[in-house]
Amino acid sequence: MSRIRVVVTGVGTTNPLGGDVPSTWEALLAGRSGVRPLGDLAEGLPVTIGAPAAVDPTDVLDRVVARRLDRSSQLALVAALEAWADAGADGVEPERLGVAFASGIGGVQTLLSNHETLLSKGPRRVSPISVPMLMANAPAATISLRLGARGPVNTPVSACASGNEAIALATDQIRLGRVDVAVAGGTEAAIHPLPIAAFANMMALSKNERDPAEVSRPFDTQRDGFVLGEGAGALVLESLDHALARGARIYAEVLGTGITADAHDIAQPDPAGRGGARAIRLAVQDAGVAPADVAHVNAHATSTPQGDVAESLMLHAVLGAHAGDLVVSATKSMTGHLLGGAGALEGVATVLAVHHRTAPPTINLDEQDPAVELDVAAKARDLPLGQIAAINNSFGFGGANVATVFGSVD
Repeated sequence: MSRIRVVVTGVGTTNPLGGDVPSTWEALLAGRSGVRPLGDLAEGLPVTIGAPAAVDPTDVLDRVVARRLDRSSQLALVAALEAWADAGADGVEPERLGVAFASGIGGVQTLLSNHETLLSKGPRRVSPISVPMLMANAPAATISLRLGARGPVNTPVSACASGNEAIALATDQIRLGRVDVAVAGGTEAAIHPLPIAAFANMMALSKNERDPAEVSRPFDTQRDGFVLGEGAGALVLESLDHALARGARIYAEVLGTGITADAHDIAQPDPAGRGGARAIRLAVQDAGVAPADVAHVNAHATSTPQGDVAESLMLHAVLGAHAGDLVVSATKSMTGHLLGGAGALEGVATVLAVHHRTAPPTINLDEQDPAVELDVAAKARDLPLGQIAAINNSFGFGGANVATVFGSVD
């Protein structure tokens, strides 16, 4: 019995580089940074920069709709609606339409603002819809309500691997025959003093005082932590037969996925990268591709000293000598780290790289760490013609590892 093939027919995003896919892709290829000072928001904090969304979601959504959503759900809805319009899949049966949309933290801004209201104004002033706004599955539920999706509506929560895990989960739902179409992705809106202080105190954020645009430095010898970003990415996934039957445009195919755990530490990755390597190996095996077929990797590459080296070890462990030949991009150098939205935004970037045969650059790579034995693209790079595969890597607190392999489609 042949396996149901899953393809990408729609893409959407709003993030620090742009409020939609065209502006984001143009900024990625140009090597522009979305990192900037946070102003009064970060007053008194040990880190005063971040990568907020380039377009405020409240400028896009209806005012009545936006006021009932946490910022994470606002960003998710903007990205999902763009992907949905791009796919042109309005005729899908509601019972055959699913949603898998992730968040690493959930509606943290709603939680914290209502807690402040409780303390300053009393319990009667707490919003009666604060729980539906702050719950982790609010973005997925919001998308389901807007699109009328009545298939499975899921919310994977695996820290910074969440968005990529949502893509893997949606792929499984289609392969299992439970739905024909699924909207998959991830979102995060945690640029708030408390998360910034918490990440800074655990030495996860960069405290480099250079130009903000130069602070996020994956694989560079001067890297010292990530830059906190916000935004969302969304893909419309569809069975190949369903896509062909309705004449849909196909960007790429989801060839394989792999999910593992380190069981090593709640925050630090296994320095040898063994759990991540297993996830990549499972994804490559699921895809049925040879190492030489892999032309591109969008690396997780958060700019942490240990994590970037571990990812290099993972790729060499799975792809062998070919690991040094493929083109590696670290788009967090431009977008910052979107936490639960990162894997989804980078999934969009990986799909576009395959579709356009162009790998985005990694900016701020002045001196590559010699322990990272990879061909990291400092400028946008052409990818080969013919059948190619590309890997999107995501790793998160708790030891979560997710890899997705996308492939070109004739």
